[in-house]
Amino acid sequence: MELARILITETREYQLIELREVDGERRLPIVIGPYEAAAIERRLKGSPIRRPQTHDLLANVIEGLDGILTSININDLKHDTYYAQLVIEHLGQTRLIDSRPSDAIALGIASEVPIFVEEHVLESSNPEA
Repeated sequence: MELARILITETREYQLIELREVDGERRLPIVIGPYEAAAIERRLKGSPIRRPQTHDLLANVIEGLDGILTSININDLKHDTYYAQLVIEHLGQTRLIDSRPSDAIALGIASEVPIFVEEHVLESSNPEA
């Protein structure tokens, strides 16, 4: 999947990102908070900041500990809430770290890590597909 668009509106408390299947037609809309939307937009555009934000801090910690964020996996949907994992290579091992999808995408978008969505999540989120 890839980040197809981010919809930011000042009239709502929530924002929307939409993932699109790279070699397909399916889409996955995810409602996120305004701070996460701003972080995704800022990191996507490479906008400079004076001080590191939370997602910058986490990226620096992963790198400082010789880890590499290799992918993001949106792995579950329960009660209209999506769940994700950061896939990090560290000392020859793959480590899976639970995350909100919005935080995972905000972290990974700057380094263009691939985003994967489990098939059952796509099917559950698009029951008419």
